[in-house]
Amino acid sequence: MTDFIIVPGIGGSGKAHWQTRWQQANPAMRRFNPSSWDAPDLDDWVAALETGVCQARTPPMLVAHSLGCLLIVHWQRISPRSIGGALLVAVPDPASPAFPSSARAFADAPQQRLRFPSLIVASTNDPYGSLDYARAKSERWGSDLHIAGPLGHINGDSGLGNWPAGMELLTALSQTQAIARGAVLQP
Repeated sequence: MTDFIIVPGIGGSGKAHWQTRWQQANPAMRRFNPSSWDAPDLDDWVAALETGVCQARTPPMLVAHSLGCLLIVHWQRISPRSIGGALLVAVPDPASPAFPSSARAFADAPQQRLRFPSLIVASTNDPYGSLDYARAKSERWGSDLHIAGPLGHINGDSGLGNWPAGMELLTALSQTQAIARGAVLQP
């Protein structure tokens, strides 16, 4: 069975967020646990993600939203740990006027190709990151790109409920990686 680690952004993804709903519906999904969801500290968040990955039974799939996407890019540069892949939803642009000043330490994300398979999911009207930015990150990081349409920041305010289309993307990414590793994926 594949482990999944939910990697929210600032605020930790509340009750209406698809990440929270997915975690509640699937015992294989657990959330990484930084000291504060509202005052993001890059070193603390990296350490918390490292702990979460170390606790996984198998190389986990990371399921990130917003600032969590930038966290994963920072984490993978310094951690030797293996993961199965990463779903990177609504990657924020640190140059955007909407980017929170409390997250400035996350802004200088590494630019090299990620060392694991990844899929960026982008909205055509995300106030935190343009489609052009998502395309540029996709190319730079070697990530596949899925354009989800006009879904805002793809969060609880987007009215996605359980976001079945997102779960289909995660399932496809997970199955591709399980087959590549010769593993059997169980829903």
